Amino acid sequence: MKILVTGGAGFIGSAVVRLAIMRGHTVINVDVLTYAACLENVASVSENPLYKLEKVDIRDGEELDRIFVKYAPDLVMHLAAESHVDRSITNPMEFIMTNVVGTVNLLNAAKNLWKGNEAGKLFYHVSTDEVYGSLGDTGLFLETTSYDPQSPYSSSKASSDHFVRAYGNTYGMPYVISNCSNNYGPNQFPEKLLPLFINNIRNGKALPVYGDGKFTRDWLYVVDHAIAIDKIYHEGRNGETYNIGGFNEWTNIDLI
Repeated sequence: MKILVTGGAGFIGSAVVRLAIMRGHTVINVDVLTYAACLENVASVSENPLYKLEKVDIRDGEELDRIFVKYAPDLVMHLAAESHVDRSITNPMEFIMTNVVGTVNLLNAAKNLWKGNEAGKLFYHVSTDEVYGSLGDTGLFLETTSYDPQSPYSSSKASSDHFVRAYGNTYGMPYVISNCSNNYGPNQFPEKLLPLFINNIRNGKALPVYGDGKFTRDWLYVVDHAIAIDKIYHEGRNGETYNIGGFNEWTNIDLI
């Protein structure tokens, strides 16, 4: 397989890249290398002949068209995204341009390349459970849970999910979507909760807990997430949505 992975130098994307290379696939890593990316995340595969890096911004549709023509990927695994809720509140347009416009640019590039030859192709869109809004006191999000995004970040991801489904319905784009809970693990950028608090504890800094700290999150180990993505790719059905969780719920205050 020739797999085009967006955001492959990021936290989750690099885990997907490493697993795909290990399993013998050719991987084209399309990453603009923002502050949250790190090439050290893919250093273990950077010299592998199956690995290619293209420093390209998914907001640039013309550059994406060039990449798709150059490599002719069979599978797109779309993980590139602006993903920090607090930053989305201060700069929502950055999230709209990357998460919404960038996704549509990728869909257009795949549609133009695969038109009339969709057999064996797939657009895999990696999303978040935050599109469902806030969970009640009990229960789990289901694939049938109604969307209720609560922030510019989650709204931009919800919009990108809808565009992927729309391209499937309108143009026959083969696709799957997965919505995951909160990831943790090695190489995570320190603005996220776990590495932020670990760094603050180690350096004697204050621990900024929102409210009473009773907000509950499910935590998913990033390597488990990459394995689940691989399983969905191999066993999932076209046009389906799959939720990926860790069955590992903690209130923020208990975790801290």
